[in-house]
Amino acid sequence: MITVGQTVSDSLTITRRNLIKVKRVPDLLVFATLSPIMFVLLFRYVFGSAIPIQGISYAEFLLPGIFAQTVVFGATITGASIAEDLQKGLIDRFRSLPMSRSAVLVGRTFADVGLNVVTIAVMMITGLIVGWRIHTSPLEAVAGVLILLLFAYAMSWVMAYVGLLVRTPEVVNNASFIVIFPLTFIANTFVPTNNFPSVLRVIADWNPVSAVVQAARNLFGNTAPALPVNQAWSLQHPAVYVLIWVVLLLVVFVPLSVRTYQRTASR
Repeated sequence: MITVGQTVSDSLTITRRNLIKVKRVPDLLVFATLSPIMFVLLFRYVFGSAIPIQGISYAEFLLPGIFAQTVVFGATITGASIAEDLQKGLIDRFRSLPMSRSAVLVGRTFADVGLNVVTIAVMMITGLIVGWRIHTSPLEAVAGVLILLLFAYAMSWVMAYVGLLVRTPEVVNNASFIVIFPLTFIANTFVPTNNFPSVLRVIADWNPVSAVVQAARNLFGNTAPALPVNQAWSLQHPAVYVLIWVVLLLVVFVPLSVRTYQRTASR
């Protein structure tokens, strides 16, 4: 019988294996960080002059949105990696070992938290270079990063489930792009939602990505009195709303992914 202690140990072993893979294949980390840097520079210098934000520089308004977009898109790495392991038969090797069945998924999602930490750090350095600043205490800034990582972790479990269903990395990337692209753009990621059409504005205001962005802006101090005040409860209490979504996604997709993995691995 697999104990909790063994599950934790197995999960840490898989986490270490996935992090070592990043070290040996640095292209994964390079391209995971180049994309957000490109977004920061493009939106800051190409669109920034054409998108005035009252009371605050566009760099400070933009960066929390870029952080949120990047960690959400980064969750696709989880699904693609699991699908790749299934495709290459690595899961069959794990099945032959006396290890916890959930350890493969837990280790994969933990490793992607580490990758997100590196990505956010690189983006913060880039942001500081282009004019972004933190105006709150170090504790609040850390809380802002934790909000981003928690939501990213929950999204990783969603993508893990997708990766187990489709079983090919290419399909994971295509399927997730169709969902994640509108999820991150129909939000307050790059512009305030006050000028959105009425129906689209309601969708954007209750979009969890908008809450992640707003929570990060609040905790980094990237707000201003002149910014439009949104009356939606989700954006009045963004951190609470994000935590509700994190709990909901984990409660649904952790057991669902583990059961799907067990069925998939036993084929």
